[in-house]
Amino acid sequence: MAQTSTIAKLLERFAQGVAAHDRENPGHHTWGIGMAHFDIERLGLEQGEEILPGIVLQADGGVTGNFRILCDGDHDQGEAEQRQEVVDAVASEEIALPVHAPGSPPPVKPPL
Repeated sequence: MAQTSTIAKLLERFAQGVAAHDRENPGHHTWGIGMAHFDIERLGLEQGEEILPGIVLQADGGVTGNFRILCDGDHDQGEAEQRQEVVDAVASEEIALPVHAPGSPPPVKPPL
């Protein structure tokens, strides 16, 4: 089992992550923390263990050294809408005539 100070710091980071997620996504329900299976074993924790009130620990095959907030919301939905808006904002027709200077173009000087 990991040292008490290590587990205390980890729980503090979990609580901060859940609070930040809930603040930024008020319509989502956070239900878990996802970690790499290796990290769960290394820390002496168990998959499915309730790590915070109402928050369970899940091995999700992610990158070691990181954790993810697991929720019932769809985070990709906003990105798809945002990409669609960018595509719609690009003009497909030219609405003005190009501007040309009067007279002939200036002569091109040969390089020295």
